[in-house]
Amino acid sequence: MILAALAIIAGFALLVWSADRFVEGAAATAKHAGMPTLLIGMVIVGFGTSAPEMVVSAMAALDGSPGLALGNAYGSNIANTGLILGVTALVIPLAVHSKIVRKELPLLLAISCLTGAFLWNDSLERWEAMVLLAGFFGLIGWTIYSAMTGKGDVMESSIEGELEIHAMTLGRAIFWVIAGLALLIVSSRILVWGAVTIAESLGVSDLIIGLTIVALGTSLPELAATVVAARKGEHDIAIGNVVGSNMFNLLAVVGIAGAIAPMSSVPPELLSRDWPMVVGLTIALFIFGYGFRGQGRINRFEGAALLLAYIAYNTYLVMTITRVATS
Repeated sequence: MILAALAIIAGFALLVWSADRFVEGAAATAKHAGMPTLLIGMVIVGFGTSAPEMVVSAMAALDGSPGLALGNAYGSNIANTGLILGVTALVIPLAVHSKIVRKELPLLLAISCLTGAFLWNDSLERWEAMVLLAGFFGLIGWTIYSAMTGKGDVMESSIEGELEIHAMTLGRAIFWVIAGLALLIVSSRILVWGAVTIAESLGVSDLIIGLTIVALGTSLPELAATVVAARKGEHDIAIGNVVGSNMFNLLAVVGIAGAIAPMSSVPPELLSRDWPMVVGLTIALFIFGYGFRGQGRINRFEGAALLLAYIAYNTYLVMTITRVATS
């Protein structure tokens, strides 16, 4: 149990550090290749911040722990919206200026409903996972199109300033892409082993561990990126990071896990408890951020509401773990 806890801590630390190195290396490599700044920020950085969830869920599926993979995806979305945006908006109210972000909000809601429809029969077949992965590649294509045609969008100048900080030589950039990816795989393997061991020791499902400990840990890159962007006044990057990450989680993370190991028995509580929470938070984010009668905005009151929803949800999960452990 102690060794498993240490494995989780070490796995998280290495996971976050390697993801950061991977993102910086990939962004610098793309910049040397002449990719537009907006495209780098939306695709390369967006993909990189979701890399921990993708790799952890792939390792979990390979190890025969589909609940951990699903819990990681849905739990990360709950943490991204409830905790990260909630805390950020509570400290610094967020305004939405970018047309690209406003287009992504209803798309995220549609994707959230689609994944729920696939899981409605308490299973996730391989063809359904492949549809999600096809949707992921379609999303990448749409994002590339948006970035190429979005010249002049407010996000462009914001991302330009962000990426200038991470300039590095091409050789060093390629090294960190390779090394960062290798370390992501190693740290994910350590983390999954520790999480599964603790779940077995406590007698709780790997879904619960994925929704709590693993989801919070793999959301750390998004937390760092969102807080830094908000402090610099780059509100659209802060919200765009979360929205993009959430779409990647539902399409790629769930899709990768289901493609590796189709799930014939999805835990029923995922549909009765966790999926409604994801959809509810997504609807709230859509209402707050879209701006039907003007500029979208997440104020302190709305941020507090998102955070309280996250706290209430996780309190219930902790009570479930305690009840199972003491029974």
